[in-house]
Amino acid sequence: MLEYITTLFINAAIFALFSLGLNLQWGFAGLVNFGHVAFMTVGAYTTVLLSLSGVPWVWAFLIAAAIAGLLGIAIGSTALKLREDYLGIVTIGVSELVRLIANNEEWLTKGTRGVQDFPLPLVNLVSRQNYSFVLAALLLVIVVVVYWRLEWLVRSPWGRVLKAIREDEEVVKALGKNVFWYKLQAFAIGGAIGGMAGAFYAWQLTTVYPDNFVPLITFQAWTIITIGGAGNNLGVIIGAIIFQAYNALPRFLPEQIRADGGRFEAIQLMLIGITLILLMVWRPQGILGSKKELTLNR
Repeated sequence: MLEYITTLFINAAIFALFSLGLNLQWGFAGLVNFGHVAFMTVGAYTTVLLSLSGVPWVWAFLIAAAIAGLLGIAIGSTALKLREDYLGIVTIGVSELVRLIANNEEWLTKGTRGVQDFPLPLVNLVSRQNYSFVLAALLLVIVVVVYWRLEWLVRSPWGRVLKAIREDEEVVKALGKNVFWYKLQAFAIGGAIGGMAGAFYAWQLTTVYPDNFVPLITFQAWTIITIGGAGNNLGVIIGAIIFQAYNALPRFLPEQIRADGGRFEAIQLMLIGITLILLMVWRPQGILGSKKELTLNR
């Protein structure tokens, strides 16, 4: 039971980390990103491929985050000049492009066969059966550090400019600020955090396939942000915990429902849908969101 709870914690923490990156882009900067999973894909593949080449896991992790951030700069340098709806279309297209590259470039990613048997961080400290506890502890440290630095960033003058851009970028331009540069920074930092989540996602799965990174992953992060509250980092973490609670339901449902995977998935979607509907009716800003922070009220 303890190992099961640890696995749930790891999954929730990975998606909390992943969603924190998207929350910086959308919740604080107002940037519509429907392709956030592209950063997770780059982070996962970079980490495991570097590890297989003999690079220590710490450096592989940091390099993966940096490359994901560079991808954010590459995307943002052109896509951020587009309007919100076109930006969303471009980002989801880029995410699918990255996944298809991973699927077809077998010389690098092994294609549909996937990458297995890559080194795991700190695996020598404990037995393989207890490894999940080490991974959970390491992940907890990273989530806490990222949350702490994000809170510092969004409360700084830089973060206040970012919020002002979200509300009305024309006013910010009139005040002499380089709006594009601030957006690009937010996109790159959010991408780097997504890359970190990708590294942990790979370590948790212990195998990496292109189909692990479908667009649905991005929309799960959007759901988490909507539940917790856009523009609130603590709310995002709470949203990830609630979202993961839905994935824990199989253990507590009757055997006949658990045996029918299609029925259970339908129940999951219904519960998530009901949760979102109730939030939209009674608390559209999310559990910890603030109405004055609600981007849709711009």
